[in-house]
Amino acid sequence: MSTIRPVTIGSRRVGPGERVYIVAELSANHAGSFETAVRLVEEAAAAGVDAVKLQTFTADTLTLDSDAPPFRVATGTVWDGRTLYDIYREGSTPWEWHPKLRDVATARGIDLFSAPFDPTAVDFLDAMGVPAFKVASPELVDLPLLRNVAGRGRPVILSTGMATLAEIEEAVRAVREAGCEDLVLLKCTTAYPADPALMNLRTLPDLAARFGCPVGLSDHSMGVAVPVAATALGACLLEKHVVLSRSSGALDAAFSLEPAELRTLVEAVRAAEAALGTVCYEPPPGERENRIYRRSLFVVKPVAAGEPFTRDNVRSIRPAAGLHPRHQDEILGRPATRDILAGTPLSWDLVRREG
Repeated sequence: MSTIRPVTIGSRRVGPGERVYIVAELSANHAGSFETAVRLVEEAAAAGVDAVKLQTFTADTLTLDSDAPPFRVATGTVWDGRTLYDIYREGSTPWEWHPKLRDVATARGIDLFSAPFDPTAVDFLDAMGVPAFKVASPELVDLPLLRNVAGRGRPVILSTGMATLAEIEEAVRAVREAGCEDLVLLKCTTAYPADPALMNLRTLPDLAARFGCPVGLSDHSMGVAVPVAATALGACLLEKHVVLSRSSGALDAAFSLEPAELRTLVEAVRAAEAALGTVCYEPPPGERENRIYRRSLFVVKPVAAGEPFTRDNVRSIRPAAGLHPRHQDEILGRPATRDILAGTPLSWDLVRREG
């Protein structure tokens, strides 16, 4: 993965060796309130994320206003029984909010970008100057949309939930043929909430190796364990839903983190990436001093001059003030050069080495 070229989003480099880029997904958790949306951006920034993400669509561009069986959710999710149109109408973020929320984010030092779901949304976000485009997992198969997004000269973050390897290959080919080389692929399990046992995070390094680009995780699980594990496996970007309160009744609240939890996630990921460090077989600063508490050879019973050292009067004990334990067999049976008190660290000047 060391040969993978980082992608730049805003002022941040995203890739192997860089700090993990953490994205708070607002989705529908504003519940139709601009004030709530502003608070979500503020809380996300306060938690320490690098960016917030919106979704740019209307119900009419995503589906039809129909309650026929194909348009009604019945897949065991939190939205079962509702029509797609109803869900998307409730979950959409008014487009006039986008630049205002971007200004809130910018004022707090974080990026804001969005996922477009149709050509008009791509045009809108392009004109807004977003630092990247996100493509949601269901849109991975919409090759015309991918080509449109990829041709705008901005990084593309592509979620791969539900996709087969062949579908990912087709999508990546479409993006690259349209001129985009700044691509980030996200492992994603599109269940709400997602079971950690179904994550298959070991796919992350394979995904990076196959496609030669930074990889990450769009996570719908609860808690922070999965993003931390993904960090250890090379995730360069993490995306997580945020809500002011899971009891709010917001559309995606059930599988979102509250602000305090988001802060915990950021802290845990930062600790994990710091702990990964580099390949190193030397004790780091702070540990070197503790070498004194390792074992060494000590005289543990009084020894008279000329008396041989034995396993009874010499032992390997703490601290490391005497000879290294590797020398124990070498000194056994040799006579002492002088009288030695118990508790004396053994040194070569106490051992007669000739004969």
